[in-house]
Amino acid sequence: MRFLGNIEAKTDAKGRVFLPATFRKELQAAGEETLVMRKDVHQRCLVLYPESVWNQRMDALLSKISEWDDVGQQVLRQYVSEAEVMTLDGNGRFLIPKRYLQMADIDQAVRFIGMNNVIEIWAVEKTEEPFLPQEEFAARLKSIMTNLSHNDDD
Repeated sequence: MRFLGNIEAKTDAKGRVFLPATFRKELQAAGEETLVMRKDVHQRCLVLYPESVWNQRMDALLSKISEWDDVGQQVLRQYVSEAEVMTLDGNGRFLIPKRYLQMADIDQAVRFIGMNNVIEIWAVEKTEEPFLPQEEFAARLKSIMTNLSHNDDD
């Protein structure tokens, strides 16, 4: 699955929102019916994980945490307790609970951003935050791609 795009939408009074059709089609093509939502660890946005992607991330996290590691267990507890299973209704909508709307400073207008195998949900007013100015973006992309091509030569 590869989610692409940057699509605006609005939540209704209850906090329901339509998942953009392009993202729904990608999920259907992959046979994914369940999503997991949590606040992003680094940014003030929400992240929708297809269930298979969530399970891969959980497996990766669990492989690094011992059941005897108190701090690791606290991290795991917080990571999992801040997640919630989402299902789309027959119209392609899902409910964003109020606490998640508050975590991401979402009022009503949202922007869905495809981020490879996950979907981010941002407050429209905050959608400049995850992006670099164009010139800086171009320079950093060039640097990353140049470093990759040099590593490929090794």
